[in-house]
Amino acid sequence: MSKKEKKAIEEDEVKAQEGTESSEEVSQEETSEHSETVDESPEALLALEKDKFLRLFAEFENYKKRTTKERIDLFKTAGREVIAALLPVVDDFERAIAEMQKQEDAHIEGIRLIYNKLTETLKSKGLESLEVKAGDVFDSDVHEAITQIKAPSEDMVGKIIDTVEKGYKLGDQIIRHPKVVVGN
Repeated sequence: MSKKEKKAIEEDEVKAQEGTESSEEVSQEETSEHSETVDESPEALLALEKDKFLRLFAEFENYKKRTTKERIDLFKTAGREVIAALLPVVDDFERAIAEMQKQEDAHIEGIRLIYNKLTETLKSKGLESLEVKAGDVFDSDVHEAITQIKAPSEDMVGKIIDTVEKGYKLGDQIIRHPKVVVGN
């Protein structure tokens, strides 16, 4: 290390010490000014404690409201996985009923009764079918495009041509998007 470097380091140390001393003097002055401005009367202390209590109480009330809302949301969608797992069964029932109607099978009434009972139970738990018709405008937030085909007419461009699989929502959340064919 050269003499110039040592001298520069020593000057930096001296400046750092002077800066520390001056900041200590400033903080002592601030403390003495602060102690003069803070009223330590019992009324002022009581007001401070009352303010702290009110803030803590308000924070606790907000916590209770938030946890209650979260609990309600949890109960609304508690069976989401079970219901989502049952949707393929509903699809199979719909396909079976459609095939049985073609063949005029005698067992179709029994199948319809079971299907109706299952769908009514799911509706009572909050499941709703998303209605999608041919000609509806395609919305990527709601629909899932499986494929695009040439639109049969100019007014069907960007609109739904066919629905491949129904969509469902539980409460306000979509648990299965309707799968659709879109015209381009």
